[in-house]
Amino acid sequence: MLQDLMVSKVRVKLLQTFLSQPKEMFYIRQLVRLISEEINAVRRELQRMEKFGMVKKENRGNRIYYWFNKDYPLYQDILSMVNKTVGLGGEILRKKGKIGNIRFAFISGRMIRGLTPKAERVDLLVVGELDLNNLAGLVKEQEGKLGREINYSVMTKEEFDFRKRRRDPFLLGILSEPKIMIVGDEEDLFI
Repeated sequence: MLQDLMVSKVRVKLLQTFLSQPKEMFYIRQLVRLISEEINAVRRELQRMEKFGMVKKENRGNRIYYWFNKDYPLYQDILSMVNKTVGLGGEILRKKGKIGNIRFAFISGRMIRGLTPKAERVDLLVVGELDLNNLAGLVKEQEGKLGREINYSVMTKEEFDFRKRRRDPFLLGILSEPKIMIVGDEEDLFI
C-alpha cells in the first residue's frame, strides 16, 4: 500500500488538500485551482486514487465530486503525516526552534477532522520550555487561516508530570482523547 501514496507531486498536493479539510468534497476544476496543476494530471491521479480506494466520488449535476475515503486502511496514518506538513502542525515543526524546547506537542483529533471541540478541551497541548510570544503569534496566524479560535494549553515538563501524578481531570481528559502527535512519542506521555 505504500506505493499507493508517494508517487507524484500531484498526489501529494491532493492528499494535503483532501486531508487538511477532511469534511469537504471537491470537484476537479476546484482541485486544479487549489493545487495549481494541470487538469489532466489531476484527473489521472484521482483515477488512480479511486482505483486504490483512497478517494470516493459522486456525480452531482454536471460535476463529479471527490473526497477522501475515511475507510481507507491507511487513513489515520496519512492524516497524521499531512497534519505534520501543513497547517498548525506543519508550522509548529517549521518554527520549532523559535518556539523553544518542545518536549511534546499534539493536536486533538477533533480539530484535525474539522469537528467542533468539546467543552473544556484543548485543540493543542504543548509541553516544554517555550517562548510564549512566538507560540501565541503562530496560533493567532493559524486562527486567521482556519477562521476559528484554537484552544491551546502550555505546560512545563514539571507541571505536566505533576498534573499527571495528581491525576488532574483536565490533563487526563486531554490525554484520553484521540490526538495527532506533532512532537514527541505518544507512549512517552504516559511514562
